[in-house]
Amino acid sequence: MALRITVRENAGETVIKVDGRIAGPWAAELDRLWVEAGPTLAARKLVLDLRDTTFADAGGIRALRSIYSQTHAAILTSTPWTQYLAGEVTRESLQPLDTE
Repeated sequence: MALRITVRENAGETVIKVDGRIAGPWAAELDRLWVEAGPTLAARKLVLDLRDTTFADAGGIRALRSIYSQTHAAILTSTPWTQYLAGEVTRESLQPLDTE
């Protein structure tokens, strides 16, 4: 199944809706779209709609993390899997504890 990315803008926010599999060349396509669209967001709130996302490989998670790390976008989910994906995207890298 292919990936469909839809961008909707209104006065206060931009919604990036991702339908399908974010894997392989489709992860690169999401990243390319973000590189082009990111600077035009200005002060708008960003929403990542992952409700119809069915799979994400490591590259797809990396692309979503890149978007999230720059915007702290709201993430919409609808299933346990998309909730898991949102957790992977928003999770900060684990730092070793200082145990002095």
